[in-house]
Amino acid sequence: MNPSFDAPIASTTIGKDDINFSLSEVNSTIAVPKGGLWIRRFLAFVGPGYMVCVGYMDPGNWATDIAGGSKFGYTLLSVILLSNLMAILLQALSARLGIVTGLDLAQACRATYSRPVNLVLWLLCEIAIISCDLAEIIGTAIALKLLFNIPLLWGVLLTALDAFLLLMLMNKGFRFLEAFVIALLVIIAGCFFVQIIAAAPPIAAILKGFIPSTQIVTHPEMLYIAISIMGATVMPHNLYLHSSIVQTRAYERNDVGKREAIRWATTDSTIALTLALFVNAAILIVTAAAFHENGHQSVAEIDQAYELLSPILGLGIASTLFAVALLASGINSTVTATLAGQIVMEGFLRLRLPHWARRLLTRGVAIIPVIIVTAIYGDSGTAQLLIFSQVILSMQLPFAVIPLLWFVCDRQKMGKFVLSRPMIVLAWSVAMLILGLNIKLLVDVFFG
Repeated sequence: MNPSFDAPIASTTIGKDDINFSLSEVNSTIAVPKGGLWIRRFLAFVGPGYMVCVGYMDPGNWATDIAGGSKFGYTLLSVILLSNLMAILLQALSARLGIVTGLDLAQACRATYSRPVNLVLWLLCEIAIISCDLAEIIGTAIALKLLFNIPLLWGVLLTALDAFLLLMLMNKGFRFLEAFVIALLVIIAGCFFVQIIAAAPPIAAILKGFIPSTQIVTHPEMLYIAISIMGATVMPHNLYLHSSIVQTRAYERNDVGKREAIRWATTDSTIALTLALFVNAAILIVTAAAFHENGHQSVAEIDQAYELLSPILGLGIASTLFAVALLASGINSTVTATLAGQIVMEGFLRLRLPHWARRLLTRGVAIIPVIIVTAIYGDSGTAQLLIFSQVILSMQLPFAVIPLLWFVCDRQKMGKFVLSRPMIVLAWSVAMLILGLNIKLLVDVFFG
């Protein structure tokens, strides 16, 4: 029987071949200590938050942050901060849904809505994943080109191997996949730490940038980049991903176990997304200090930024660090996007295929359109493609956020774990802000 809100999963014994469970091959496979120090229980939950935060610092973020930093200086730091705060809230709600109901967001939609509605939601989510893949794969290919002089199209084709990398890591256990992701995150953060020191940006200008400005809404081009930053930061498919991978922990499927799991999973994702905030802000700060303040206000392409960084900062290794961080970001994000694609397709369509076949199928659905687009556009206009892909992501956000909020605010579905009234108001305010900004962008594009 397919899990539903009326019959939540209560058992901690998971059948590995039961497709009713989200990511059934790894569901409830990571032990959670029942006693001892609290730090041991918390560490058992560390991992999913870092896998989710990968999507918040992928190459799509790089494109939007570079464009925003070079053209508008530090002004859009407030958008990065606001987007990250919204992401922390939404990811916490996503984890809550998965822990309480035993369903990921795609399964919850399938159990609640009619088949036509589910098909529409699935198609919209696939568009979001393809848009995300467009940014991640092109970003990875650009990094391969910068570091190893591999042609862009060949680099795109090489990224298809991430499906096999994911298969290998998953076969070793979910903890191996999490360790791989965290190791690459450390590389990214380290690279940007060095670059910020080299850039020596003015602290006062940075602090001012974190204060919201009305100019962001009134300036059409700034709004376009701001919404692309939001789309790149609050990624729809990450909500599906998080609601699934929190279930890899073998917490007790009772009220006490679920309450503790919610607390530790929320702490894990909040800390991880704070790291994502540092990386996103660092990209914009470095480009603002290096390009905007030195008269290079039209830098938008990643390879442009690569060529200019070392001469402007006076640090020979700066450009190499930039490309290494981009490659680590691209590999990380394509691996987690592949996993998200599997979760979405399994949840909405309930595929009955072997795990490896499902993973290759879902990866193929996402990557083939990206290969076609790259073959058509080639090296030209990658920045515009990357930024446009993030705007599409932002447009898809309401179709993931609204169902999520509908579920976690429903007492019949969540029981005693339903959101409090202040949290309901806050969550729906975030949803309405996202929707309002998207409507404003559409009006500007079509009538402005």
